Amino acid sequence: MNEKKIRVAVLFGGVSSEHEISLMSVQSVLRNMPEDYEVLTIGITKDGRWVEYTGSIDEITDQKWEQDKNLRTAVVSPDRSHKGILLIDKDQVTVVPVDICFPVLHGKHGEDGTIQGLFQLAGIPFVGCNMISSANCMDKEMTHTILEANGIKMAKWVIVNGEKMNDFENFAKDAEEKLGYPMFVKPANAGSSVGVGKAHNREELKSACETALKEDYKAVVEECIEMQEVETAVLGNGDPKAAGVVGELVPVVEFYTYEAKYIDGTTVLHIPGRVSEETSLKLRQTAEKAFKAIGCEGFSRIDFFVRKSDGEVILNEINTIPGFTSISMYPKLWDYCGVSYSELIDRLIRLGLERK
Repeated sequence: MNEKKIRVAVLFGGVSSEHEISLMSVQSVLRNMPEDYEVLTIGITKDGRWVEYTGSIDEITDQKWEQDKNLRTAVVSPDRSHKGILLIDKDQVTVVPVDICFPVLHGKHGEDGTIQGLFQLAGIPFVGCNMISSANCMDKEMTHTILEANGIKMAKWVIVNGEKMNDFENFAKDAEEKLGYPMFVKPANAGSSVGVGKAHNREELKSACETALKEDYKAVVEECIEMQEVETAVLGNGDPKAAGVVGELVPVVEFYTYEAKYIDGTTVLHIPGRVSEETSLKLRQTAEKAFKAIGCEGFSRIDFFVRKSDGEVILNEINTIPGFTSISMYPKLWDYCGVSYSELIDRLIRLGLERK
Protein backbone atom coordinates (compact mmCIF):
# COMPACT_ATOMS: atom_id res chain seq x y z
CA MET A 1 0.00 0.00 0.00
CA ASN A 2 1.38 3.42 -0.95
CA GLU A 3 1.94 5.82 1.92
CA LYS A 4 -0.18 8.96 1.69
CA LYS A 5 1.81 11.93 0.45
CA ILE A 6 2.20 15.06 2.55
CA ARG A 7 0.07 17.82 1.00
CA VAL A 8 1.84 21.18 0.71
CA ALA A 9 -0.04 24.37 -0.14
CA VAL A 10 2.47 26.56 -2.02
CA LEU A 11 1.46 30.22 -2.10
CA PHE A 12 2.87 32.74 -4.58
CA GLY A 13 2.33 36.25 -5.95
CA GLY A 14 0.90 38.53 -3.31
CA VAL A 15 -0.06 42.17 -2.77
CA SER A 16 3.50 43.45 -2.72
CA SER A 17 5.97 45.46 -4.75
CA GLU A 18 7.89 42.16 -4.99
CA HIS A 19 5.03 40.27 -6.65
CA GLU A 20 7.04 39.53 -9.81
CA ILE A 21 9.98 38.14 -7.84
CA SER A 22 7.65 35.75 -6.06
CA LEU A 23 6.55 34.44 -9.47
CA MET A 24 10.20 33.76 -10.37
CA SER A 25 10.89 32.10 -7.02
CA VAL A 26 7.84 29.84 -7.09
CA GLN A 27 8.70 28.55 -10.55
CA SER A 28 11.99 27.26 -9.18
CA VAL A 29 10.34 25.86 -6.05
CA LEU A 30 7.66 23.98 -8.01
CA ARG A 31 10.15 22.60 -10.53
CA ASN A 32 12.35 21.27 -7.73
CA MET A 33 9.64 20.05 -5.33
CA PRO A 34 10.49 16.49 -4.20
CA GLU A 35 8.11 13.82 -5.46
CA ASP A 36 7.27 12.87 -1.86
CA TYR A 37 4.88 15.82 -1.68
CA GLU A 38 1.47 16.52 -3.17
CA VAL A 39 1.24 20.20 -4.11
CA LEU A 40 -1.75 22.52 -3.98
CA THR A 41 -0.71 25.73 -5.74
CA ILE A 42 -2.36 28.96 -4.59
CA GLY A 43 -1.78 32.20 -6.49
CA ILE A 44 -2.48 35.64 -5.04
CA THR A 45 -3.04 38.42 -7.57
CA LYS A 46 -1.74 41.97 -7.12
CA ASP A 47 -5.22 43.11 -6.12
CA GLY A 48 -5.49 40.40 -3.47
CA ARG A 49 -7.58 37.68 -5.12
CA TRP A 50 -6.68 34.13 -3.97
CA VAL A 51 -7.09 31.30 -6.49
CA GLU A 52 -6.11 27.68 -6.97
CA TYR A 53 -3.82 27.40 -10.01
CA THR A 54 -3.55 24.05 -11.81
CA GLY A 55 -1.96 25.22 -15.06
CA SER A 56 1.57 25.06 -16.43
CA ILE A 57 4.49 26.21 -14.28
CA ASP A 58 5.92 27.86 -17.40
CA GLU A 59 3.04 30.35 -17.56
CA ILE A 60 3.47 31.75 -14.07
CA THR A 61 6.08 34.44 -14.67
CA ASP A 62 4.40 36.11 -17.66
CA GLN A 63 1.09 36.53 -15.78
CA LYS A 64 -0.76 34.11 -18.08
CA TRP A 65 -1.64 32.09 -14.99
CA GLU A 66 -4.24 34.70 -14.03
CA GLN A 67 -6.20 33.99 -17.23
CA ASP A 68 -6.32 30.22 -16.67
CA LYS A 69 -9.94 29.11 -17.16
CA ASN A 70 -9.77 26.51 -14.38
CA LEU A 71 -9.05 28.97 -11.56
CA ARG A 72 -11.07 28.49 -8.39
CA THR A 73 -11.30 30.91 -5.48
CA ALA A 74 -9.12 29.66 -2.62
CA VAL A 75 -9.37 30.72 1.02
CA VAL A 76 -7.28 29.68 4.02
CA SER A 77 -9.95 28.73 6.55
CA PRO A 78 -9.37 30.13 10.05
CA ASP A 79 -11.60 27.33 11.38
CA ARG A 80 -9.20 24.83 12.95
CA SER A 81 -11.54 21.94 12.24
CA HIS A 82 -10.75 22.44 8.54
CA LYS A 83 -6.95 22.81 8.78
CA GLY A 84 -6.83 23.65 5.15
CA ILE A 85 -8.05 25.53 2.10
CA LEU A 86 -11.63 26.22 1.02
CA LEU A 87 -11.95 25.96 -2.76
CA ILE A 88 -15.00 27.81 -4.06
CA ASP A 89 -16.46 27.17 -7.51
CA LYS A 90 -19.74 29.06 -8.06
CA ASP A 91 -21.96 27.77 -5.23
CA GLN A 92 -19.86 24.70 -4.39
CA VAL A 93 -17.32 24.77 -1.55
CA THR A 94 -14.72 22.02 -1.13
CA VAL A 95 -12.55 21.72 1.99
CA VAL A 96 -9.04 20.58 1.10
CA PRO A 97 -6.99 19.75 4.21
CA VAL A 98 -3.29 20.55 3.96
CA ASP A 99 -0.41 19.31 6.07
CA ILE A 100 1.70 22.45 5.70
CA CYS A 101 1.77 25.80 3.87
CA PHE A 102 4.86 27.08 2.04
CA PRO A 103 4.57 30.84 1.48
CA VAL A 104 6.84 31.76 -1.45
CA LEU A 105 5.93 35.39 -0.90
CA HIS A 106 8.35 38.30 -0.63
CA GLY A 107 7.90 41.70 0.99
CA LYS A 108 4.71 43.06 2.53
CA HIS A 109 1.91 40.60 3.30
CA GLY A 110 4.32 37.73 2.69
CA GLU A 111 7.20 37.95 5.14
CA ASP A 112 5.96 40.62 7.53
CA GLY A 113 4.00 38.32 9.83
CA THR A 114 0.54 38.89 8.37
CA ILE A 115 0.15 35.60 6.53
CA GLN A 116 2.07 33.76 9.25
CA GLY A 117 -0.53 35.01 11.74
CA LEU A 118 -3.27 33.59 9.51
CA PHE A 119 -1.58 30.19 9.46
CA GLN A 120 -1.14 30.27 13.24
CA LEU A 121 -4.81 31.21 13.68
CA ALA A 122 -5.85 28.34 11.40
CA GLY A 123 -3.59 25.85 13.19
CA ILE A 124 -1.78 24.96 9.96
CA PRO A 125 2.00 24.32 10.07
CA PHE A 126 4.04 26.48 7.72
CA VAL A 127 7.54 26.93 6.37
CA GLY A 128 9.64 29.70 7.86
CA CYS A 129 9.55 32.17 10.72
CA ASN A 130 6.52 32.74 12.94
CA MET A 131 4.40 35.88 13.01
CA ILE A 132 6.37 37.88 15.59
CA SER A 133 9.87 37.13 14.30
CA SER A 134 8.73 37.79 10.73
CA ALA A 135 7.32 41.17 11.73
CA ASN A 136 10.41 42.12 13.72
CA CYS A 137 12.75 41.17 10.87
CA MET A 138 10.68 43.10 8.32
CA ASP A 139 10.59 46.24 10.48
CA LYS A 140 14.12 47.66 10.27
CA GLU A 141 13.61 49.81 13.38
CA MET A 142 12.67 46.72 15.40
CA THR A 143 15.56 44.74 13.91
CA HIS A 144 18.02 47.42 15.03
CA THR A 145 16.45 47.65 18.48
CA ILE A 146 16.39 43.89 19.19
CA LEU A 147 19.75 42.93 17.71
CA GLU A 148 21.67 45.85 19.20
CA ALA A 149 20.21 44.94 22.61
CA ASN A 150 21.75 41.50 22.05
CA GLY A 151 25.20 42.92 21.32
CA ILE A 152 25.09 42.59 17.52
CA LYS A 153 26.73 45.45 15.65
CA MET A 154 24.61 47.34 13.08
CA ALA A 155 25.07 50.62 11.20
CA LYS A 156 24.41 53.90 13.04
CA TRP A 157 20.86 55.04 12.34
CA VAL A 158 18.00 57.42 12.97
CA ILE A 159 14.28 57.05 12.27
CA VAL A 160 12.20 59.40 10.12
CA ASN A 161 8.42 59.64 9.73
CA GLY A 162 5.80 62.12 8.58
CA GLU A 163 5.96 64.10 11.81
CA LYS A 164 9.72 64.58 11.52
CA MET A 165 9.38 65.56 7.87
CA ASN A 166 7.14 68.44 9.01
CA ASP A 167 10.24 69.82 10.74
CA PHE A 168 12.72 68.54 8.17
CA GLU A 169 15.49 71.08 8.80
CA ASN A 170 15.86 70.05 12.44
CA PHE A 171 15.66 66.35 11.53
CA ALA A 172 18.29 66.78 8.82
CA LYS A 173 20.62 68.62 11.21
CA ASP A 174 20.31 65.79 13.75
CA ALA A 175 20.92 63.13 11.09
CA GLU A 176 23.96 65.00 9.75
CA GLU A 177 25.49 65.25 13.23
CA LYS A 178 24.91 61.56 13.98
CA LEU A 179 25.62 60.00 10.58
CA GLY A 180 27.30 62.41 8.18
CA TYR A 181 26.98 62.19 4.40
CA PRO A 182 26.45 60.10 2.42
CA MET A 183 23.47 58.33 4.04
CA PHE A 184 21.18 55.49 3.01
CA VAL A 185 17.44 55.89 3.43
CA LYS A 186 15.31 52.73 3.60
CA PRO A 187 11.57 52.20 4.16
CA ALA A 188 11.25 50.48 7.54
CA ASN A 189 8.92 47.82 6.14
CA ALA A 190 9.85 46.89 2.60
CA GLY A 191 12.21 44.33 1.14
CA SER A 192 14.59 43.86 -1.79
CA SER A 193 15.86 47.45 -1.83
CA VAL A 194 12.45 48.85 -2.83
CA GLY A 195 12.31 52.60 -2.10
CA VAL A 196 15.95 52.75 -0.99
CA GLY A 197 17.91 55.92 -1.74
CA LYS A 198 21.36 57.38 -1.16
CA ALA A 199 21.79 60.99 -0.10
CA HIS A 200 24.94 63.06 -0.52
CA ASN A 201 23.47 66.35 0.73
CA ARG A 202 20.41 67.78 2.44
CA GLU A 203 18.40 68.18 -0.76
CA GLU A 204 18.97 64.53 -1.71
CA LEU A 205 18.18 63.48 1.87
CA LYS A 206 14.77 65.13 1.67
CA SER A 207 14.03 63.53 -1.69
CA ALA A 208 15.17 60.08 -0.50
CA CYS A 209 13.04 60.35 2.66
CA GLU A 210 9.98 61.35 0.61
CA THR A 211 10.53 58.36 -1.70
CA ALA A 212 10.98 55.91 1.19
CA LEU A 213 7.91 57.22 3.00
CA LYS A 214 5.78 56.38 -0.03
CA GLU A 215 6.50 52.71 0.78
CA ASP A 216 5.95 52.86 4.55
CA TYR A 217 4.93 55.30 7.26
CA LYS A 218 8.47 55.38 8.64
CA ALA A 219 11.98 54.96 7.28
CA VAL A 220 15.42 54.22 8.66
CA VAL A 221 18.31 56.52 7.76
CA GLU A 222 21.71 54.85 8.13
CA GLU A 223 25.34 55.82 7.86
CA CYS A 224 27.07 54.87 4.65
CA ILE A 225 29.87 52.36 5.15
CA GLU A 226 32.73 51.61 2.76
CA MET A 227 32.29 47.89 2.74
CA GLN A 228 31.83 44.53 1.10
CA GLU A 229 28.24 43.25 0.95
CA VAL A 230 28.17 39.67 2.21
CA GLU A 231 25.26 37.27 2.72
CA THR A 232 24.80 34.17 4.86
CA ALA A 233 22.21 31.38 4.73
CA VAL A 234 20.83 30.01 8.02
CA LEU A 235 18.71 26.87 8.35
CA GLY A 236 17.12 25.24 11.41
CA ASN A 237 14.79 25.67 14.35
CA GLY A 238 16.17 25.45 17.87
CA ASP A 239 19.75 24.76 16.77
CA PRO A 240 20.19 26.77 13.54
CA LYS A 241 23.27 26.40 11.37
CA ALA A 242 24.69 28.72 8.76
CA ALA A 243 25.89 27.34 5.45
CA GLY A 244 29.64 26.66 5.50
CA VAL A 245 30.44 29.52 3.11
CA VAL A 246 29.31 33.11 2.69
CA GLY A 247 28.42 34.86 -0.55
CA GLU A 248 29.55 38.28 -1.72
CA LEU A 249 27.61 40.78 -3.84
CA VAL A 250 29.45 43.23 -6.06
CA PRO A 251 26.96 45.74 -7.56
CA VAL A 252 28.16 47.38 -10.75
CA VAL A 253 25.78 50.26 -9.95
CA GLU A 254 26.34 52.50 -6.92
CA PHE A 255 24.32 50.31 -4.57
CA TYR A 256 22.28 47.12 -4.63
CA THR A 257 18.97 48.30 -6.06
CA TYR A 258 15.87 46.22 -6.70
CA GLU A 259 16.65 46.38 -10.44
CA ALA A 260 20.27 45.30 -9.92
CA LYS A 261 19.09 42.38 -7.81
CA TYR A 262 16.52 40.94 -10.17
CA ILE A 263 16.14 42.72 -13.48
CA ASP A 264 19.17 44.18 -15.22
CA GLY A 265 21.89 41.76 -14.11
CA THR A 266 24.22 44.47 -12.82
CA THR A 267 25.38 42.48 -9.80
CA VAL A 268 28.21 39.96 -9.65
CA LEU A 269 28.03 37.12 -7.10
CA HIS A 270 31.07 35.45 -5.55
CA ILE A 271 30.65 32.09 -3.79
CA PRO A 272 32.61 31.76 -1.57
CA GLY A 273 32.80 35.46 -0.76
CA ARG A 274 36.22 37.08 -0.89
CA VAL A 275 36.82 37.29 2.85
CA SER A 276 39.30 35.61 5.18
CA GLU A 277 38.44 32.34 6.91
CA GLU A 278 38.39 34.21 10.21
CA THR A 279 35.89 36.77 8.88
CA SER A 280 33.77 34.06 7.25
CA LEU A 281 33.54 32.22 10.56
CA LYS A 282 32.60 35.41 12.42
CA LEU A 283 29.90 36.19 9.84
CA ARG A 284 28.38 32.73 10.16
CA GLN A 285 28.52 32.73 13.96
CA THR A 286 26.97 36.20 14.12
CA ALA A 287 24.23 35.09 11.71
CA GLU A 288 23.35 32.15 13.95
CA LYS A 289 23.34 34.41 17.02
CA ALA A 290 21.07 36.96 15.32
CA PHE A 291 18.74 34.23 14.04
CA LYS A 292 18.19 32.99 17.59
CA ALA A 293 18.10 36.45 19.21
CA ILE A 294 15.20 37.68 17.09
CA GLY A 295 13.36 34.35 17.25
CA CYS A 296 13.71 33.09 13.67
CA GLU A 297 12.75 29.54 12.73
CA GLY A 298 13.14 27.51 9.56
CA PHE A 299 15.33 29.70 7.41
CA SER A 300 16.59 33.21 6.80
CA ARG A 301 19.18 34.94 4.67
CA ILE A 302 21.15 37.32 6.87
CA ASP A 303 23.03 40.12 5.13
CA PHE A 304 26.14 41.85 6.39
CA PHE A 305 28.61 44.61 5.64
CA VAL A 306 32.32 43.99 6.16
CA ARG A 307 33.91 47.40 6.66
CA LYS A 308 36.92 47.84 4.41
CA SER A 309 38.91 50.00 6.81
CA ASP A 310 39.07 47.52 9.70
CA GLY A 311 37.19 44.36 8.66
CA GLU A 312 34.45 44.88 11.26
CA VAL A 313 31.34 42.75 10.71
CA ILE A 314 28.12 44.81 10.67
CA LEU A 315 24.71 43.19 10.26
CA ASN A 316 22.53 44.85 7.61
CA GLU A 317 19.20 42.96 7.58
CA ILE A 318 17.43 39.63 7.96
CA ASN A 319 15.30 38.27 5.12
CA THR A 320 12.82 35.70 6.44
CA ILE A 321 11.67 34.51 2.99
CA PRO A 322 14.76 34.99 0.82
CA GLY A 323 14.61 34.82 -2.94
CA PHE A 324 14.44 31.33 -4.44
CA THR A 325 15.03 32.25 -8.07
CA SER A 326 17.67 30.55 -10.20
CA ILE A 327 20.15 33.33 -9.31
CA SER A 328 19.25 33.72 -5.62
CA MET A 329 22.01 33.58 -3.05
CA TYR A 330 20.24 31.46 -0.40
CA PRO A 331 19.83 28.24 -2.44
CA LYS A 332 23.17 28.84 -4.17
CA LEU A 333 25.05 28.91 -0.86
CA TRP A 334 23.50 25.63 0.28
CA ASP A 335 24.06 24.06 -3.13
CA TYR A 336 27.76 24.96 -2.90
CA CYS A 337 27.81 23.14 0.45
CA GLY A 338 26.29 20.00 -1.07
CA VAL A 339 22.60 20.55 -0.30
CA SER A 340 20.70 20.46 -3.59
CA TYR A 341 17.71 22.71 -4.29
CA SER A 342 15.28 19.78 -3.89
CA GLU A 343 16.90 18.63 -0.67
CA LEU A 344 16.75 22.18 0.67
CA ILE A 345 13.00 22.36 -0.03
CA ASP A 346 12.54 19.01 1.71
CA ARG A 347 14.46 20.22 4.77
CA LEU A 348 12.41 23.43 4.96
CA ILE A 349 9.14 21.51 4.86
CA ARG A 350 10.39 19.03 7.47
CA LEU A 351 11.44 21.90 9.75
CA GLY A 352 7.97 23.42 9.47
CA LEU A 353 6.32 20.10 10.30
CA GLU A 354 8.78 19.55 13.16
CA ARG A 355 7.49 22.68 14.91
CA LYS A 356 3.98 21.20 15.01
